[in-house]
Amino acid sequence: MLLLFEDWWLTGIRILLDQPSTLTLLEAEGALFFFFLVFTDMSEIVTVAWQRYLQQLQAHPLRTKAITSGVLAGCSDAIAQKISGVKRLQLRRMFLLMLYGFVYSGPFGHSLHKFMEWLFKGKKGKDTVAKKVLLEQLTASPWNNMLFMTYYGLVLEGACYMLRHNLVGRSFSLVRRKIRKDYPSVQMTSWKFWPIVGWINYQYMPLQLRVLFHSFIASCWYVLLTHLISGYYRMITFLLFDNVLSIS
Repeated sequence: MLLLFEDWWLTGIRILLDQPSTLTLLEAEGALFFFFLVFTDMSEIVTVAWQRYLQQLQAHPLRTKAITSGVLAGCSDAIAQKISGVKRLQLRRMFLLMLYGFVYSGPFGHSLHKFMEWLFKGKKGKDTVAKKVLLEQLTASPWNNMLFMTYYGLVLEGACYMLRHNLVGRSFSLVRRKIRKDYPSVQMTSWKFWPIVGWINYQYMPLQLRVLFHSFIASCWYVLLTHLISGYYRMITFLLFDNVLSIS
């Protein structure tokens, strides 16, 4: 039986290597059975993992949401870096994004949705959902975008280097100019996208899964947002670093 299973495994590898034309009918049937076993085991693993995640979410909601936001933030940054064409991941930057998700995004989302449930306690329907979305977009959305752009400029794009070299005033001035220039367009883009996400979140997602859903979509949004704001920071960071090196 073990030898038969090994033959099926090797046959499956041949299929993955685009060599199906060399298979006999018996080998093909065995390979299909092998893949069925693999995917069945994977589905069982995913099901068990999801159940355990929900248990942790129920027992430790704040901690679980913070960790979830941190992990998703790190994954989104890794994807953004790869899309930008880097040959080697900047692990420090990825860690700082994970820290942002763990310390701020997850806990903030947890508190925001608890506040929304308290504010609109006992109220349901499309009107209530619309009010939640409107309130979130007029308060949390502008604040989160501004905070992220500030964090991105001061921490993620090397401004810590400027701070260590007595360039505090220039670094803050740089970020302030960047926000004044690009914040309106970033916020307008956000208002074209996030109200739809908010509507789906409040209308269809249970309370305990709203931060997870929001964090997942935010990971995709981050990839877009970094493309909108990273080019400028890379240019001015390079110029300031060049000045630092020339005077040091």
